[in-house]
Amino acid sequence: MFHSFAVHHSVRQWTAVPLGDRLVTEASMAADGFSFGRRILRFGGDRVLTKEQLKRLAEHKYSSEGSSLFEALMQPFWREVVEWIPVWWAPNAITLAGLIVNAVTVFILMMFSPDAKGELPAWSLVLCALGLFIYQTLDALDGKQARRTNSSTPLGELFDHGCDSLSVVFVIVSMCITLQLGFNLEIMYLECFLAMFIFYAAHWQTYCSGTLKFGLIDVTEGQWSIIILFLLTAYFGPSLWLTRVPLLGFQLKLVPVVIGVVGTILAARSYFRVIFIQGGVGRNGSTVAGTSVLSPLIPMGILIVLGVTLWKKSIGHTFDNHPVLYVMSFGMASSKITNKLVVAHMSKSEMEMLDCALLGPGMLFLNQYFDTFFDEHFLLWLCFFICTFDLILYAYQICNEICLFMNISCFRVARPPIRNIARSNPATHSIGGINGCENFDSSRTSMKLSSSKCIEHS
Repeated sequence: MFHSFAVHHSVRQWTAVPLGDRLVTEASMAADGFSFGRRILRFGGDRVLTKEQLKRLAEHKYSSEGSSLFEALMQPFWREVVEWIPVWWAPNAITLAGLIVNAVTVFILMMFSPDAKGELPAWSLVLCALGLFIYQTLDALDGKQARRTNSSTPLGELFDHGCDSLSVVFVIVSMCITLQLGFNLEIMYLECFLAMFIFYAAHWQTYCSGTLKFGLIDVTEGQWSIIILFLLTAYFGPSLWLTRVPLLGFQLKLVPVVIGVVGTILAARSYFRVIFIQGGVGRNGSTVAGTSVLSPLIPMGILIVLGVTLWKKSIGHTFDNHPVLYVMSFGMASSKITNKLVVAHMSKSEMEMLDCALLGPGMLFLNQYFDTFFDEHFLLWLCFFICTFDLILYAYQICNEICLFMNISCFRVARPPIRNIARSNPATHSIGGINGCENFDSSRTSMKLSSSKCIEHS
């Protein structure tokens, strides 16, 4: 999710207005320099969010329950590290920096092994382990920095989940490359698509219950497991995972795979209990938006069906020959759909059944249906670029619209209000926060919002 300004470039001073009075229009977007590219790959209108969605999103309160084992152990370290971060470094910028580090280190692995079969140099695995550790640390610090700088907004929660949806794809692909699962394509497909689905399912149950739930074994534990996997492979070499387990006879590489699958099944059991048995918090067991709890299944279900069909029916064996590119293409589409689910939850709005994220996979499906009129490898690359560009454009638009509506900046920490102005009219100004918003902490703290006015001088 990308940089945006919340003030007109030609105006150095701005005054926030009540949330309900701010309406994002094409004219206001153009005035702020955001009109470029708005109509590219957009289907069904110029604006992504309506005024009502923006208002509900701005009033959203973060809710979570549960904590994992490793998270409690890491908290003292994270609290110490956040004190080293400059106060001018915005929380969303911290999250994005971590994602970029993670992505760069994973792309290095992809360059050495695009088919998930090649051997990797030890230094690339150590670098990837370091990149994932940096991402984990910065991802845990963004909420703490938001509290520290009084710059928390609902955009921070959305931004955090959006980056996480991409990181899931990067991490699972890097794991498959490290274990050389290109020689075990069925296992690679299962592992990758299960990871995408379980992350989606976590937000699906949140859309139903209104609360993001964490287990004793959760994301932090999974990330540390993969960091250890990288380091073991760097030290012992990839031949480690080809070792046969005594008595059982299968290769050692299946152990982390089985652990991952079992963990996914247990998590899915917990999520599905909320979705299908307990029901949603809305009327008659519906979602927070009052829609059917089954509705989010449709877009992700379509994506998974397209993925399986293309894998099994491809004349050119697209997944067999280009497994990493295949997973990355579907991963970008999965990330876009997941982001739309998060937005639907935070804005208490209906989840769209069809999305242009399905355009790339649908294109591959139609080409297959018409006996591969176009080269499948070329179309797979085209699918990747379409899905990636669509995701970037959606994130760009969402950030802009929220920033304009709430009069905030995505990647800048606002200076505190001037004291004499605050004292002159204390009833109409919020001291110490951005737009009167108090602290969202992605590490499980609550967030409270106020629609009080404030004045900032840049």
